[in-house]
Amino acid sequence: MTQVRCEVKGVFMAISDAATVPLVILTDGSNHLLPIFIGIWEAVSINSAKNHELLPRPFTHDLFLDMCARFSITVRFLQIDSIEDGVYYAQLVLVNDGHEEYIDCRPSDGIALALRGDVPIFVDESVLTSAAQKNEDLPKMVDLASFLNK
Repeated sequence: MTQVRCEVKGVFMAISDAATVPLVILTDGSNHLLPIFIGIWEAVSINSAKNHELLPRPFTHDLFLDMCARFSITVRFLQIDSIEDGVYYAQLVLVNDGHEEYIDCRPSDGIALALRGDVPIFVDESVLTSAAQKNEDLPKMVDLASFLNK
């Protein structure tokens, strides 16, 4: 399993006649764009973290990281390691007292935590091969912030 480091390109709303759905797009810096459809609250959380917004009250992801810090748990990285029937699977890798622990998580929660904790996001090469798209193949999209400000 080769892991490829990816970054969050952005958070968008995919718009079609059938539905308007939030998605986050990861990129490995090449023409590989990995769209992951997510919930609206996760989209807001990821977008806030990506834009380094300081909110008056903590999101759940902020609470999680604060708890980790207080109990000397380090978030090491997020790995998105598989896709099955269109559903992505991920693991958050935590370290405490030199012991590494892999915890199953939704990619959207893992991405929100990774951005807030400034830790790497890795995607298994097989996931990129099977699910990455080119820009022209993505659905019609609008930036989340622009969509919410309408």
